[in-house]
Amino acid sequence: MSEATRRPSILVINGPNLNLLGTREPELYGSISLASIIDDLTSTASAGAPALAIVAFQSNHEGAIIDFLQGEGPGASGVIVNAGAFTHYSYAIRDALANLSVPIVEVHITNIHAREPFRQHSVISGIVAGQIVGLGIDGYRIALEWHRERLALRDSGDAET
Repeated sequence: MSEATRRPSILVINGPNLNLLGTREPELYGSISLASIIDDLTSTASAGAPALAIVAFQSNHEGAIIDFLQGEGPGASGVIVNAGAFTHYSYAIRDALANLSVPIVEVHITNIHAREPFRQHSVISGIVAGQIVGLGIDGYRIALEWHRERLALRDSGDAET
């Protein structure tokens, strides 16, 4: 596919234990699996204008997430990240995200600011364009639509990106 016809890609990165969505504490995280979330995002991304591609990655390993960001980040148009527990202490993931030159939206299914004290601080929040917390899995879709709108405005010449 030529560069001109290639759809802009949005990286969707999920950290530790998010592979257990659907079964992990459903009273907090709901009963929908990560695979279903990604399938829905992929359908939504390709159906809108501009059409987007989703490049999804989940790992329970900090280094694997960093390797993915370093490998895929330079070609991406944006990032949606739910770093899970790494949100609260991984300066290495923060630095890998900060090295990217694209907008990043931090998403959390639960409201981390209303949870245990150790979950209330995000080391990545200072380098992201925005943070969506507490809206359940809808936060992923909202982040995707924010990226789409930003790209549409950029393509029309109406806004800075």
